[in-house]
Amino acid sequence: MIDWDLAISTGVRWARPGPQVSLSEARAVVTDLRVLAATVAEPVREVTGMASAPDGGWVAVVDRPGWIRANVDGFRVVLDPLAQHLREKGGGPPGGALMGAVGSRVTGVQAGLILAYLAGRVLGQYELFLPPDPSTPDGTAPAGRLTLVAPNILMIERELQVNPHDFRLWVCLHEETHRTQFTAVSWLRGYVQEQMTDFLLASDLDPAKVLDRLRSAAGAVAGAVRDGEGESLIEAIQTPRQREILDRLTSVMTLVEGHGDYVMDAVGPRVVPSVEQIRARFNERRVTAGRLEQTLRRILGIDLKMKQYAQGAHFVRTIVEEAGMATFNKVWTSPATLPTRDEIASPQRWLDRIGETGALTSGG
Repeated sequence: MIDWDLAISTGVRWARPGPQVSLSEARAVVTDLRVLAATVAEPVREVTGMASAPDGGWVAVVDRPGWIRANVDGFRVVLDPLAQHLREKGGGPPGGALMGAVGSRVTGVQAGLILAYLAGRVLGQYELFLPPDPSTPDGTAPAGRLTLVAPNILMIERELQVNPHDFRLWVCLHEETHRTQFTAVSWLRGYVQEQMTDFLLASDLDPAKVLDRLRSAAGAVAGAVRDGEGESLIEAIQTPRQREILDRLTSVMTLVEGHGDYVMDAVGPRVVPSVEQIRARFNERRVTAGRLEQTLRRILGIDLKMKQYAQGAHFVRTIVEEAGMATFNKVWTSPATLPTRDEIASPQRWLDRIGETGALTSGG
């Protein structure tokens, strides 16, 4: 499928170098991020009413090549069910092993180039899918890992000319919220992984239909380059079944991303003195990217992620302000209580469904 070793080597080779710092400065940034990541758990718990599990994974502060390697590990875990499915079907590309090897190298280079691009932009993430840990007795995978990309955080805080301590704390708040979500809600990680597996297994492997998908993908790229319109690559290559699954995935990820943004703003004024300046400058940076940057965002679906922040944060903010945090936290009861995409756009629909009818109009 994908030559992951080639993806790593390609990504590392093409990733842009980070900002120039001395060894002592680099060590100081890493130490600072580790300390700050450990200080935000309590403020997040106080605002959300949720407590991350004691075994909620560890904090990793990495450079850009380290981020690439970590994400390839996660991709391998996520894509393993599809690879196993193909092996069981005995499926393979026309032309046999040689064509398969060539195809895997081509996709490896493509994946590496995408990772190289993203490696210069991601500030941090909570990694859900990790390979099994051989040091544990049963070889189970760790619960998760909060990963911070030090050179990117340093680059952005310099570019925005904001207080470094405040900006680093602000980033840690968002990622700690994700760690809290996925460790405090016992079923959430498994639900997301199940949806992703179903999405992959719903791939249409018929060669003629795959060709049609590739033509759609080419059209998506052309549209993004020409006028910024059309679908992202992810949207263009989906089967109808995958679109249905992606609706559910999009809903849950919109919720967790929006919840993260809400918590950053709710906790921020108490622990990040310059949070308003950081938020304003960061948002301005999002909307003033150059044409090439905007095109790449559209092709890769990054614009969709940015919309998720805004839509999800509006849903969370509306529910909490009008009905209270305890009512909002009902979203974590089970997969059945997660909001749909329509409900995220119209929070009252979600309140009606869970039995909180009239909360928005009556003030709770």
